[in-house]
Amino acid sequence: MQLRAPAILVASRPHGETASIARMFTQQYGLVAGYVAGGRGRRLRPVMIPGNLLDVELRAKSDSQLPFARVELSESRGPWMTEPLPAAAITWVCALSASVLPERNAYPNLYNALCAVLDAVCHAPSARGWLSALITYEAMLLRELGYGGSKPDTSGDLAAQLEQFRSLQAPIARYLLAERPFDVMAARTLLGDRLARMIR
Repeated sequence: MQLRAPAILVASRPHGETASIARMFTQQYGLVAGYVAGGRGRRLRPVMIPGNLLDVELRAKSDSQLPFARVELSESRGPWMTEPLPAAAITWVCALSASVLPERNAYPNLYNALCAVLDAVCHAPSARGWLSALITYEAMLLRELGYGGSKPDTSGDLAAQLEQFRSLQAPIARYLLAERPFDVMAARTLLGDRLARMIR
């Protein structure tokens, strides 16, 4: 196995003393995992932030072997991880994607939608500019993974969009995250709490 592609880093887990296991979402190959030597070292630590756009090269001798990954930063989401609301949104969409997408199945529409969500979170002046994109992405995940559902109406004001966001809580928990660690859904709860403060 050998591939090179742009990718969104959706999860990074410690491995050994300084390495990381990265889960990356690509347009052509879907979700892929790789061993990143030095992933927790000083040079690569800023690169291994979920939400970052990377240029990834994966190499493995067989399909059953975890590939070695070489990563280069294309676009950083690091500056927004110091802001509570954008950080909560980025953490949630990345954790959700890493938890529910099957490996090595291409979902180009979902990849494009996730890129759009992350760009909106980082460049819109407030949540009013990105919440609709996030809701649309969640609904797309449910449909693409076979759980149906209609396209949400995100044309209302922030309060109406927040109701749409809340209405997706149950199907996401029941279908997408039924057997996943609780902390994944906790990321969405945290985001919901921070969004609710905006309309009080």
